[in-house]
Amino acid sequence: MHALVVFFDAEADAKIRDLWRKVGATFEYPPHLTYAVAGTIGPKVRAELREDLSRLWLPDLWLHTLGVFATTENVLQLGAVVDSELLAVHSAIHDVLAGRVKNPNAYYLPGNWVPHCTLLHGVADDEIVRAFTALHPVEPIRAKVREMSIVDTQTAGIDPLRKASTAPR
Repeated sequence: MHALVVFFDAEADAKIRDLWRKVGATFEYPPHLTYAVAGTIGPKVRAELREDLSRLWLPDLWLHTLGVFATTENVLQLGAVVDSELLAVHSAIHDVLAGRVKNPNAYYLPGNWVPHCTLLHGVADDEIVRAFTALHPVEPIRAKVREMSIVDTQTAGIDPLRKASTAPR
């Protein structure tokens, strides 16, 4: 499976990792926010994404809403503030992906997407409750985007699509 994600600046990364430590979470990849997931995001689509993304500003993210996706996987997450800039990037990505990737994950499609950074997943209900209690209230985190990449969840490969803008914020 391929995921299109953004990784955060060092300060936000460290703050998220501190939250992970507090709840005993470990992950294979650095803290991130996922824009899209599909069975395959091939080379031609990646090239088009690189071109389109070169024209877009990758906005900072404000991660501040501690929440839970109460599914069979139980996910504790830090939700991002949804604004027009974030939705514009999401929409541009999905305009490129539409009809060109195999098995897109419906959770990440426009209209369904809940932008977030995962803090804990795949644990029992009582563990989610304990973790939520341990982190609440959570301090908001301003996450500057360091890089947008495609992550291959089977090979653990990371293919950078775009480094963050160096323009002043």
